[in-house]
Amino acid sequence: MSERAPAADIRIVDFAPQWRADFARLNIEWLERWFVVEPIDRTVLEDPETHLLADGGRVLFAVDGAQRALGTVALKHEGDGVYELTKMAVDSSLRGGGLGRLLILGALERFRSMDGRELFLECNTKLTPALKLYESVGFRHYPAPRPGSHYARADVYMVWHPPE
Repeated sequence: MSERAPAADIRIVDFAPQWRADFARLNIEWLERWFVVEPIDRTVLEDPETHLLADGGRVLFAVDGAQRALGTVALKHEGDGVYELTKMAVDSSLRGGGLGRLLILGALERFRSMDGRELFLECNTKLTPALKLYESVGFRHYPAPRPGSHYARADVYMVWHPPE
């Protein structure tokens, strides 16, 4: 995967209500392209405050100087310091430009600041560039599906191991 450097004015910021529609838009666009939008997706995307933020999770956005949301990622708190990296999406016109890496690094920074003890994700083998990105920052493959998985599309389960 060859990633171009993202524009210098891109920042990773925490959720604000002004980006709620972008959270749904960005995720639904890629889900409809590659899979289907599952009921659990709609529930979370329509109300991230209840389904992600209220339980101690985070939703992050890559925004430009004009305050446009270009990408997003979430940390869903599963309890007991366990978080799921979820709902990662980048505007289709900007994929391959390094925003995914910025979002992942921002999510890892937030995860560390919350004293999380485990970070996992679920993915699909179709998403080769995403899998390579996850591997490059320390996610390792485990047998899939993850026990209790919410997603029919998930055939990859990975857990983050910080670099030693």
